[in-house]
Amino acid sequence: MNKTELVEIAAKEADISKAAAGKVLDAIIGAVVKTVAKGGTVALIGFGTFKSSKRAARTGKNPRTGEALKIAATTVPKFSSGAGFKAAVAGKKAKK
Repeated sequence: MNKTELVEIAAKEADISKAAAGKVLDAIIGAVVKTVAKGGTVALIGFGTFKSSKRAARTGKNPRTGEALKIAATTVPKFSSGAGFKAAVAGKKAKK
């Protein structure tokens, strides 16, 4: 599923226009990105949690030459799925 398909489903389920659903989706994604970029956490109970995670500097290997190279430390986004989402994907009912 891509963003256009998601907007179509959201518009149909919420009985709103596709334009309105697109604006809502863009606003939600923007809020999540902005919060996580500032080091915050976005927790959607039952779905999952978005947060930033620090990745330490490490030594890697150039696959073409085998030469060792340094990979700098960085901050990356991380998503941890919630119990309800995990249960739905596994085909089970979520515990209450």
